[in-house]
Amino acid sequence: MSLVSRRAGRGAVAFVLAVVLSVAVQGAANAPRAQAAEGCAGAQSDFNGDGIRDAVITDPEATVSGKARAGRVHIVYGGGKGTAELSQDSAGVSDSAETGDQFGFSFAVYDANLDGCSDIAVGIPFEDINLGDSTVKDAGLVQLVYGSPAGMAAGTLGTYGFRQGSDGKLGGGYEAEDWVGYAVAAGKSATGIPFLVIGAPGEDGGEGADMGMFHYVYGVNYDVAHVAQDSTGVWEDPEPNDRFGATIAATDRYFVVGAPGESLVNTSGKNIEFAGGVIAFRSSVNTNGIPAPVFGMGQGRSGTADTAAQAGDQYGSALAMAPYRPAGAATTTDAVLAVGVPGEDLSTTVDAGAVHTYHMKADGTVQLLNWVDQNLPDVAGEAEAGDFFGQRIAAVNTATNVVSTAATMRFAVGVPGEESTEEYPEEGGVQLFSLLGAPGDADSWISPGNGIPADRAPRMLTGMGLGAAPDSLYVGVPYGPAGSRAVHAFAWNTADGGAPAQSWKPGEGGIPPENVAFGTSAR
Repeated sequence: MSLVSRRAGRGAVAFVLAVVLSVAVQGAANAPRAQAAEGCAGAQSDFNGDGIRDAVITDPEATVSGKARAGRVHIVYGGGKGTAELSQDSAGVSDSAETGDQFGFSFAVYDANLDGCSDIAVGIPFEDINLGDSTVKDAGLVQLVYGSPAGMAAGTLGTYGFRQGSDGKLGGGYEAEDWVGYAVAAGKSATGIPFLVIGAPGEDGGEGADMGMFHYVYGVNYDVAHVAQDSTGVWEDPEPNDRFGATIAATDRYFVVGAPGESLVNTSGKNIEFAGGVIAFRSSVNTNGIPAPVFGMGQGRSGTADTAAQAGDQYGSALAMAPYRPAGAATTTDAVLAVGVPGEDLSTTVDAGAVHTYHMKADGTVQLLNWVDQNLPDVAGEAEAGDFFGQRIAAVNTATNVVSTAATMRFAVGVPGEESTEEYPEEGGVQLFSLLGAPGDADSWISPGNGIPADRAPRMLTGMGLGAAPDSLYVGVPYGPAGSRAVHAFAWNTADGGAPAQSWKPGEGGIPPENVAFGTSAR
């Protein structure tokens, strides 16, 4: 069963499963320059600088100070050192919680100021901008919350805000439903420059509404480049409803931006609406002042499977990337990209879904590796209408210091519409694969009651909350019975029905019991 109409209107089609789903205070006038912070060890995803990985769990629908769907983010410090709760009402975090903001709708972790402690960029795409005599609805905001040896938002820096407008770091003008921060991704380039990619898929332009764009924030002074599909060298032209910037994935050398509403013209000259597309960039800024474009593609275009685009496929609705070290290379020069096509019809099976995987090479070329769906030989399960296989994806290289293999390159696919019996419609599940080799060679399946410790129930939409770390796949269960809401960490080689290695639940381990959609995303 389709979870929403494939041809729904503005704000729905490119954002399948919408059911799941002020004043923005700018930071200091000038962003802080890099300075080493005493006690910051420089480990990945380490907010308090002790050298131990910390976990992030979001609940963007949480009620904060009586404000419904204001949103909050939970930080769980590694090594049993407690938890921190972030919202727009938290001490050290600027602004204030407002109804419907959805703080934590997206997030990215990186060391923004190169002080050795990780920082978190939190997307708040439904933030309203209060102009005094009027309010700009859902303009959007990204808040960068700094880590420190004293914990999150506890140092001298606090937070820094990225918003559009003449008084905002991102410039431009305020518009309703720009959704700045709908997607974010971050990293550090091969030359050591930190960067943050901020999607604004609702951006309007001369060609129409919701064409989309992204802002590229780079360096410790937060220089900004603005990129739309009419920027020099960028694939395709901007069109209404492209929603360019709705999804983003990144490694140190590349990042990829999705436009799931992209229209494509087929060989017969017919315009295929919401077929979807993706565009790849290098993390280095070129002579045009933007990240260097590498390629763009949709189904039936360069680099993809020999499959024609169909209306409503929404190729690019989910993206995941992992750094890849090919044989003979001294480091991870390449990347493997997974692209979700949750609206893909398989013959007469509507919205069954599929995933494409690609090898992105150091020379900028791209090669199709696999088309993956549940009807392939030796792949567990069976494609069904409304499965939305590929609505979420997570990918990882578990050992970047060696030549990549099928065992070290893994990815997981969320299948939120999966139903094993009529009793539990849209119960959902997660399927694990290798990024290299045949899809059926190393796949496994986990779902509520089958590896995921949760009471089975209708419309749990399991697979909507996925996150990747080198040692763990994070699976959130934000919907369904309240007692089953949790985040579970699984080994990447988990067999069918395998148990998680660790779990986090509201009301346990210092995490407050109040929750609405705990585990919408995690890493």
